[in-house]
Amino acid sequence: MSFDLAARLAARRAENLYRQRPLLESPQGPEVVVDGKPLLAFCNNDYLGLANHPQVIEAWRAGAEKWGVGGGASHLVIGHSTPHHALEEALADLTGRPRVLLFTTGYMANLGAVTALVGQGDTVLEDRLNHASLLDAGLLSGARFSRYLHNDAASLSSRLEKATGNTLVVTDGVFSMDGDIADLPALAREAKAKGAWLMVDDAHGFGPLGANGGGCVEHFGLGMDDVPVLVGTLGKAFGTAGAFVAGSEELIETLIQFARPYIYTTSQPPALACATLKSLELLRSEHWRREHLQSLIRQFRHGAEQIGLELMDSFTPIQPIMIGDAGRAVRLSQMLRERGLMVTAIRPPTVPAGSARLRVTLTAAHSEAQVQLLLEGLADCFKQLGPEPNDA
Repeated sequence: MSFDLAARLAARRAENLYRQRPLLESPQGPEVVVDGKPLLAFCNNDYLGLANHPQVIEAWRAGAEKWGVGGGASHLVIGHSTPHHALEEALADLTGRPRVLLFTTGYMANLGAVTALVGQGDTVLEDRLNHASLLDAGLLSGARFSRYLHNDAASLSSRLEKATGNTLVVTDGVFSMDGDIADLPALAREAKAKGAWLMVDDAHGFGPLGANGGGCVEHFGLGMDDVPVLVGTLGKAFGTAGAFVAGSEELIETLIQFARPYIYTTSQPPALACATLKSLELLRSEHWRREHLQSLIRQFRHGAEQIGLELMDSFTPIQPIMIGDAGRAVRLSQMLRERGLMVTAIRPPTVPAGSARLRVTLTAAHSEAQVQLLLEGLADCFKQLGPEPNDA
């Protein structure tokens, strides 16, 4: 018996689901060079345009000169440096919570938090459209695992009735493939009524949402009593890398003691924490970035509706265009690329079967003129693509 990997790969190609890595040959930004071709990109999560900001780059350089390059060891051995600690304190201030714990990646933060809080005999309830890292964390926790209907508090309530042990309700803040925002007030009410905790992964909310960039929880005016476990990533609006969990003193101490992805991983480079401290400063002080981004979102949605594109219900920088068929989504993405526009086709299994889409992401680094170029390209390419066969 042997692994028939060739057959698996061939099947994925035949279903228009084969993935390939584009080779980026320039820094992140609206104008990039990918696979040797200059392109105008609308597919990264650098929502506030900080990934290539000169002050953030200089902070990293200065941090490396002072603190070296590698983390050296795990946080619990000798890897927890002064910049890491300063960043945790600054993020605690941003989130309005007593403490924050840094993780190397968002995947690890989600895995660490869920598996440290629930296990055998407990229950974890998750939105059906949660990010893969959250779903994997629920499955790996050993707790009884169930998925409620997307953003449906009534569906959650019915599952809470059957929950046993400690119960953790887990949701994305902004759903990464649809761009919609979780109804956190309703979810929090249901969770609290049943004595459950609500955990929110606000990877795509921090930065663009909230009066001060504090994300979905700030947007809704909720506190730690409503959302005891708050997760954020630093590789999106913050423009750097890593992740964090924010919460009570007891929560953070519990994660330090029991979160295996935290305990058994070398810390991120301290210079990276220096860079993130600078990007956090810019996120909090340069309000024009969020204002400009919201203006671009309005411009895009208005233009797309005039063209007749099927948009999803989103006021966030994630603006998916529903296509349906994976092959058509890939063809449309390729047609746009030939015009110098890079928009990624998202296909199953990342999204449900029959819901392939183009995932447009807008950033504060884009200009109104660049968004207009995208709209013109979409209008022309949709005409060339023609109707779906069953619409003809």
